[in-house]
Amino acid sequence: MQQACIAIIIILLTVAAYLAMVKLYKRFPLPFLIPVLTTTILIVAVLMMFHVSYEGYMIGGKWINSLLGPAVVALAYPLYKQWHIIVKHCVPILGGVLVGLCMGMISGLIFAEAFGIDHDLLLSILPKSITTPVAIQIAAGLGGVPSMTVVFVMIAGFSGVILGPLFLKWLRIRSSLGQGIALGSASHALGTSKALEYGELAVSMSSVSMTLCAVLGSFFGPLVVWLFHI
Repeated sequence: MQQACIAIIIILLTVAAYLAMVKLYKRFPLPFLIPVLTTTILIVAVLMMFHVSYEGYMIGGKWINSLLGPAVVALAYPLYKQWHIIVKHCVPILGGVLVGLCMGMISGLIFAEAFGIDHDLLLSILPKSITTPVAIQIAAGLGGVPSMTVVFVMIAGFSGVILGPLFLKWLRIRSSLGQGIALGSASHALGTSKALEYGELAVSMSSVSMTLCAVLGSFFGPLVVWLFHI
C-alpha cells in the first residue's frame, strides 16, 4: 500500500512538473526552455533536494517509462497518413539520413580525437545520434561503455533540440521534409518531439529518420571503426 501511494505521488508530481514546464515554454518559446529539458532539470533538482534515490523515484517513474513503447508505436499513425510522400521522396529521405548518420558518427570521432579522449569513451561516443536502446547495443558490440553512451545520446538529443532550430533558420531550411530528417537524424526521439512544432509531415520524416538511423547505424558503426582504424 505504501509503495502504491509513493508511486502515485511521484507520477502526479512528474506530470504536474511537465505541464508547468509546457506552460512556461508556451509563454517563453526559447530553445533552452523545451519542456523535456526543463522538466528533467527540475525533477533532478527536487530529487537531490529531498535526497531521493533514482531507485526511489522509479517506484513511480517506471509506470511513466512504460508509456514510451505505446508513444513510439503511435508514431506509426502520422507515418501512415504521409506514406505517399515518403514513397515519393524515398531517395532524398534515404540520402539525408545516410549523410546525417555518417556526420553524426564522424563528428563524434573528430571531437573525441581533438580532446584526447581514450579509446573506450571514443567507441561510446560513436553511436551518440542513434536512439538509446540501439545505441547501447552498438556501443557494447564495439567495446565501448554502454552507460556512458546513454549520457552522450542524451547530450546529442538535447543539444540537437536546442541548437537544431537555429541551424535550420540560419540555413533557411523551410521544408518540413528537411526539418524532420535533420531533427530525427541528429536528435532521435527528442528531435521527433521537437518536430511536432513543425507539423505532421515533419514528425513523420523525423520518425522515419530516427528508425533508419537505428537500423543503418548497426551496420555503419563497425564500418566506421574499421575505416578509421579505431
